[in-house]
Amino acid sequence: MLSLLTFISPMLGMIVKLEELLPVLTTTVIFVAIGLVVFAIAFLIVVLVSPFSVKKEIEEDQNIALAIIIGALIIGVAMIIAAAIQGN
Repeated sequence: MLSLLTFISPMLGMIVKLEELLPVLTTTVIFVAIGLVVFAIAFLIVVLVSPFSVKKEIEEDQNIALAIIIGALIIGVAMIIAAAIQGN
C-alpha cells in the first residue's frame, strides 16, 4: 500500500512564493489587456467596414455565415496573439 507521502510530495513541488509569482501575473495581465484591445479593434473594423448592421444580421436575421466569419476572425487574432506571446 502506498503511503500518503507519495501523493502529497508532487503537490509540494507546485507551491510558489508570491514574490516569484508576481512578475508572471504582471506580464499575464499586460498580455490580456493587449489581447482585449486588439480583439476590440478587429471587431470594430469589421463593424465599420461592413455595409450592413452586423448586430441586426446576427441577432435578428440569424446570419450563421457572418457569425462563422467573425468567429474565424477572432480565432485568427487569438492565434496571432498567442504566437507573439510564445515568441517572447
